[in-house]
Amino acid sequence: MQKIMNYIGGEWVEPHCMDFFEVLNPATGELLARTPLCGKAEVEAAARAASEALPAWRRTPAQERIQYLFKLKTLLEANLDEIGRTITMESGKTLEEATGEMRRAIENVEVACGIPMMAKGEIAEDIASGLDEMLLRQPVGVCASIAPFNFPGMIAFWYLPYVLACGNTYLIKPSEKVPLTMQLMFRLIEQLGLPNGVINLVNGAKAAVDGILEHTAIRAVTFVGATATARYIYRRAAEAGKRVQAQGGAKNPVVILPDADMEMAVKITADSAFGCAGQRCLATSLAVTVGDARNAFVESICDAAASRKVGYGLDEGVQMGPVINAASQRRIEELIGGGVSEGAGLPVDGRRTVIPEYERGSFVRPTILVDVQPGSEIARTEVFGPVLGVMHVNSLEEAIALINQGSYGNQASLFTASGSAARKFRYEVEAGNIGINIGVAAPMASFPFSGWKDSFFGDLHGQGMDAVEFFTQKKVVVERWPKEWTRKF
Repeated sequence: MQKIMNYIGGEWVEPHCMDFFEVLNPATGELLARTPLCGKAEVEAAARAASEALPAWRRTPAQERIQYLFKLKTLLEANLDEIGRTITMESGKTLEEATGEMRRAIENVEVACGIPMMAKGEIAEDIASGLDEMLLRQPVGVCASIAPFNFPGMIAFWYLPYVLACGNTYLIKPSEKVPLTMQLMFRLIEQLGLPNGVINLVNGAKAAVDGILEHTAIRAVTFVGATATARYIYRRAAEAGKRVQAQGGAKNPVVILPDADMEMAVKITADSAFGCAGQRCLATSLAVTVGDARNAFVESICDAAASRKVGYGLDEGVQMGPVINAASQRRIEELIGGGVSEGAGLPVDGRRTVIPEYERGSFVRPTILVDVQPGSEIARTEVFGPVLGVMHVNSLEEAIALINQGSYGNQASLFTASGSAARKFRYEVEAGNIGINIGVAAPMASFPFSGWKDSFFGDLHGQGMDAVEFFTQKKVVVERWPKEWTRKF
């Protein structure tokens, strides 16, 4: 069992905590670690270390700061398999999904290496006679991220490379459910030779989160997780005068028109709904069939769900792993039962799943609910599991109206062969990420990871230029140098 440590001021620090969270392998039930539930004292130590490191790090030229990122990219690639296995063991996803997650993390490191170009300012000469004006980008200061369990490696990298490249210092609080990936990641980061205090790690739960939100030295906070928590963090951080971006939950719909390539639509929808056991904010959770698409889609998606191989993500051929823990398993199964009680049909039931040799695992097989009613709890609630609800409408207009009446706005996708239908969909649907013949519209690192409505609280998102804008503050300088003031040599 691995001992979980904090990393503060360039040193591994043993937490002195009374409370711990038991980290179990969700497939085997094996005890992997006990996360120390640190609080405000540890946050204070990390924030102080980051504050002390900030002046010198800010003055380090951008071209020098990104040299550490080039080395980080090399280390991540060299250790990709070990990182992937660690992610699989503690989060349950398959090894392919885990290494794919880290590929997206590496993309963000690559993009952030362009900071010397991305963080340039602006200048305008002669805005009045002899008067020049310029805009400079300067670091925000000490920044912190509160990370989720479902992507133990990737989510931190929506922010980490940009934080450092822009001249800020950093504190990461990983989810107490998945501490091992960041333990390994900081072992690699330690090899970079960064100045002490530039990047810090504190383990914990709500007490540590509140410490971050209340600490006056921490000027910017990022979060990814459930909507209720996102709203809490957004409010508390904003009240404290911090910059904040808080990514919330989702109920992502996919619309299938009769002219869609049905084989492709079914395969991609199944991969989206059941990939990572449905535990991702861009997972498809509602399929809306239009007109004659209904029968063909329902029959094929049920076959795809029933035939998906479920098991331990390190075993060969496994297509879907367990959900994160037994509590999540119970919650998902209760929501499935609730959907049936609300009148939905259940042609594929993933409850009470037991995998031979992994009887202690938290498994829920892919599940299909059909004839889900608009306004029902199962239609509104983020299940965060391998459950796909199917609804039916008669037109694209009805489908768009159905989507837009929902409270979330993270992602929506459309399968069609019609360019005009695609344009109407992307123009009218109220969601921040749109997919056309794509099941998971995950933006590349050079684009922001968008989100609307109750799926996002803030103004600037993670990744790309949004991250640069978020982690820098603008300073406008107006200068006049009259000739008579100029020293003559």
